[in-house]
Amino acid sequence: MYQVHVIENGVQAKEKIDHLLTSGYSKENIYLFAHDKDRSEHLTENTDTEAIGMKEQGILDSVGNMFKSRGDELRTKMSSLGLTKTEAEQYEKDLDKGKVVLVASNDVN
Repeated sequence: MYQVHVIENGVQAKEKIDHLLTSGYSKENIYLFAHDKDRSEHLTENTDTEAIGMKEQGILDSVGNMFKSRGDELRTKMSSLGLTKTEAEQYEKDLDKGKVVLVASNDVN
């Protein structure tokens, strides 16, 4: 099971993360996505959340992401957390608009 939130900025991300932590989610299962790779890394570092890695994606998807566009990479990463292809595509459109997508998962695949 997962929750997805579309937010505007780092301040909203921090507030939402604090709420999720008090609701029983752990930082290891909260992920932030931004279309700009630097912004994504910056938000992940500043909110002490997790980056999607081989544990969530598997080695083939991780290696494959090196050859994909940023949009393809983001959709693959969101799908690795349990989102459907359609959901990942919709949230990637929000990322295209400069928004941040936060995914909190109780159960990483």
